[in-house]
Amino acid sequence: MIQSDRNMNEDIREETVQSDNSTLYTLHSTPEEFRDIRPYEPEEMRQAFEDLLADRQFNLILKSFAPWLPRWASHGILRLMFRGVKTPLDFQKRFMKPIVRYIIKKKTDGISFDETALPRDKSLRYTFVSNHRDIVLDSAFLDILLVDKDYPTTVEIGIGDNLLIYPWIKRLVRMNKAFVVRRGLTPHEMIESSMLMSQYIHHAVNDKKENIWIAQREGRAKDSDDRTQESVLKMLAMGGEGTPAERLDDLNIVPLAISYEFDPCDYLKAKEFQQKRDNPRHKKSKQDDLDNMKTGIFGYKGRVHYHCAAPLNNFISELGGQGLTKTEFFRTLAGKIDDDIHSRYQLFPSNFIALDMLSGTNEHSSEYNDADKVRFEKYISGQLEKIDLENKDEEFLRERILTMYANPARNFLRVNKQRN
Repeated sequence: MIQSDRNMNEDIREETVQSDNSTLYTLHSTPEEFRDIRPYEPEEMRQAFEDLLADRQFNLILKSFAPWLPRWASHGILRLMFRGVKTPLDFQKRFMKPIVRYIIKKKTDGISFDETALPRDKSLRYTFVSNHRDIVLDSAFLDILLVDKDYPTTVEIGIGDNLLIYPWIKRLVRMNKAFVVRRGLTPHEMIESSMLMSQYIHHAVNDKKENIWIAQREGRAKDSDDRTQESVLKMLAMGGEGTPAERLDDLNIVPLAISYEFDPCDYLKAKEFQQKRDNPRHKKSKQDDLDNMKTGIFGYKGRVHYHCAAPLNNFISELGGQGLTKTEFFRTLAGKIDDDIHSRYQLFPSNFIALDMLSGTNEHSSEYNDADKVRFEKYISGQLEKIDLENKDEEFLRERILTMYANPARNFLRVNKQRN
C-alpha cells in the first residue's frame, strides 16, 4: 500500500526561489512517489524547455504560427522570453497568459467571474470541482480570472494521458501545472492510480499550497446534463487521514459553474452521438481528440461566465456527523455539488430558445427576442453543415445539439423551483 502523503512530509524538501516577477516562493520537492504524474518542478523547467525546442513535431507547430521565421530565430526569441522563468507559475504568466488573453479577445464576447462566495482571505487554497465544457480552456480561463482577481497562484489540473498523444504535449502540459491522470487501466490498476492521484492532490493543496481544478466527472457531459460522479468524490477521499468527511474537508472543495453561450465542439459531440448510436462499439481516435482540442480552443464561444459557490467545508462536516453510510454520504454530497453548479449557470437566449424548440412551445419567449432566435437558428444550421457522416441523420443531430443547449436551462429551472 502506498503510504499517505501526510506520512511522507519528512521527505519533502523546502527551498525559496525568486520568480520572474520578484515574488519569493517557498517550494516543496515533491515525494518520489509522484514523479511520474506531477507537474515539473523548478529545477526541471530549463531542461523540459530545451527538450520542447528540440522536438520535431513541436517545431512544425511553431513553424505554422510564424512561417517567416527561421528556426534559429524563433528559438532565440523563445529562449529570451524564458529568462527569469523558474517555476510553472512563471511559465504560465510569461507564455500562456498572453495566448489565453488573445483567445478571450478573438474567440469570445467577453468572460466574467463571480467569486464573491469565496472567503476574503486570498491565502487560502481550493479544490475547484466544476462542470466541464472544454478540454483545454476550462482551467486556462480560470487561471486568468484568478490572476486578474489578485489571487497569488493559479490551479494545477488533472489531464488524462489519452490526450498526451505526443511527447511535446506531455512536456508542455507538465510545464503548465498539469498532473497526469492514467486512463484505460484494469480495475486493480485503477484503484492504485486513484490512490496515488488522491494523495498527490492532498499534497498539492496542503503542502505545495496550490489550487486544484478537477472536473466533476471523467470526460465532458456531451449533452451538457452536468452530474457529479460519486467516483470522483470517492477518489478525492482516498488521500489524507480520518473519515471521508475529514479527508474531503481537508481539500476546501468549491463547486464551480462554467457557462458558455456557444460550444464550438457541439457539432463534434453530436457527430459522436450518431456514430455511437449506429455502432455501439465506436471509439474516438487520437485524431478525434486533437480535433476536439483544436476546435475548442479556436472556435467561437460567445459570452463565458464562471461562478463559484461557497466552499463546502461546513456542509461536509455536518453531513459527516449524520451517521450516513458511505454510499449515502457520497450520493448526498454529489447532489449538493450538482445543485450548487446548476443554480449558478449564467443562461443565455440560446438556452431558452433550444428549450422552446424542443418542446414546440414559446413558454420561455420572454427570455429572448426574434433577432436572438434568427441568430441561433442560423448558428445551428451552420454547425450541422460541418458534420461529415455518410448516413447523416440531420433530425437526430439537430435534436442532440438543441439538447446540449436546453439542459443547462432545465437544470437551472429545476433547482430554483425546488429552492422556492
